[in-house]
Amino acid sequence: MSKSTVPAELADDTVILDVRRQDEWDAGHAPTAVHIPFEELQSRLGELPATDGPIPVVCRGGGRSSRATKWLNDMGYEAVNVAGGMKAWHAEGKPMESAGGADPKVV
Repeated sequence: MSKSTVPAELADDTVILDVRRQDEWDAGHAPTAVHIPFEELQSRLGELPATDGPIPVVCRGGGRSSRATKWLNDMGYEAVNVAGGMKAWHAEGKPMESAGGADPKVV
């Protein structure tokens, strides 16, 4: 089981790891997020954000990020799953942006 947090517990400018697909990222993401799709995580570990604490990991609803969080913790990194994913982030009114300047949304 992985550790988790909820968007309300995170500051708006928290650096998070977004493990969604490119089309999901393009539609809407946290402005301070680092994008590494789940399928590429193992080969792109050197791109993980530097943080003073655990790395919050997010996907659309929490499934992929939960698996990524568990794997990262098993590999010796300190990570927490953002429960509810970007759907919860958006519902909480947290800042979002999108590629191309369209209104950000969670797909």
